[in-house]
Amino acid sequence: MDGTARRRAGIAVAGLLGADGLAHLYWATGATWPASGERALSLAVLGTEVSFGPRVVLPLAALTLTAGAGVLAHGYGRGGRLARAVTGAVAVGLGVRGLAGLGWAAGVLASPPGSPFHALNLAVYTPTCLGFGWAVARLARAR
Repeated sequence: MDGTARRRAGIAVAGLLGADGLAHLYWATGATWPASGERALSLAVLGTEVSFGPRVVLPLAALTLTAGAGVLAHGYGRGGRLARAVTGAVAVGLGVRGLAGLGWAAGVLASPPGSPFHALNLAVYTPTCLGFGWAVARLARAR
């Protein structure tokens, strides 16, 4: 992977993680857009009812924003082993989520058919995780 491709992959994955982190910060305020309430948000994002309170979403925001910074640093050839390790961890995480998404789509893992999560998993979550997971795995291998 050449320097330009590394930077582009780093920027793309860091952008995805940054957007995810900012969404979690937004939800920590009690807002639930794009859903009508916390229950609807939880069912659409996770397929089950869980809290989207600050105690849950703030650590997730910190994790995704920090991970994005590590991936971006690695994309620019900075951060050494730590940035490369973070990039590898992000690749594994996205890959596992992508494979789980395929499990939900195939019915191997429980997902309520006809639910917002089922449709979003098929159309958005799984393809995004698999595509970005592949890109960040290639980036993690780059020196």
